Amino acid sequence: MSLTYLTLEIRRTFRSTRYVVLAVAFPVVLFLLQANVFLQGETPHREQLAGVFMVNMMVYGAFGAALTGGGRLALERAGGWQRQLRLTPLSGGGYLGGKTLAGMLVTLPALILVPVVGVLVEGVSLDPAGWVRVVAGSWLGAIPLVLLGLVIGQFATPDSMQGISILVMMVFGFAGGLFVPIDAMPDWLREVSPVLPTYWLTQIGRGAVTADLSVDLLGAAAVLAGWTVVLGAIVVRRYRRDSARG
Repeated sequence: MSLTYLTLEIRRTFRSTRYVVLAVAFPVVLFLLQANVFLQGETPHREQLAGVFMVNMMVYGAFGAALTGGGRLALERAGGWQRQLRLTPLSGGGYLGGKTLAGMLVTLPALILVPVVGVLVEGVSLDPAGWVRVVAGSWLGAIPLVLLGLVIGQFATPDSMQGISILVMMVFGFAGGLFVPIDAMPDWLREVSPVLPTYWLTQIGRGAVTADLSVDLLGAAAVLAGWTVVLGAIVVRRYRRDSARG
């Protein structure tokens, strides 16, 4: 993997206005909006509920950041960049690895900024082990979301990428429990939620703030690992197919 290429990828992302708004500013605004609309000063278990909202918006921000890499990949495919790779020292593995690592790194602002606001504004308080699980666990658990963004970018066109990304975020967000509490969902939607990686990623952080409707950490990690293997295989297979066509 080329450090120069990785640095370029990260810089391009941070310079994107869409990334800053969707993946950094919007999660913070939504978190504060949810906390102030649904939680009042006398709300029972207010701190725990604020922690749940915080985890949900961390995942939402990470998801938005993860999908930005897919948009750039769609543009590069359309422009023939992957064919040009064979004329450069950058290998296919280095290219995909750089995309994945860059996608992981650009999820960090939301995973750090939202908890900071949670502590300073909404009074969320966890022990050190809880914060490690919320922040580090959510970051590692975001790997399948990054790969999902790359999968979309490998199949979508530059014109269709934005629409597909919005649709995927809406479906995975609402059905995964980011905007609607899982216990408030209709029965049929509760059966759909555990299929999605967003559901399991929220479970990693949620287990640190409340025991309600939470699963064990190892169970959530195992499901996300399965998603990582499947999506990673699709990314590699599609890349090889595109390269063979070139």
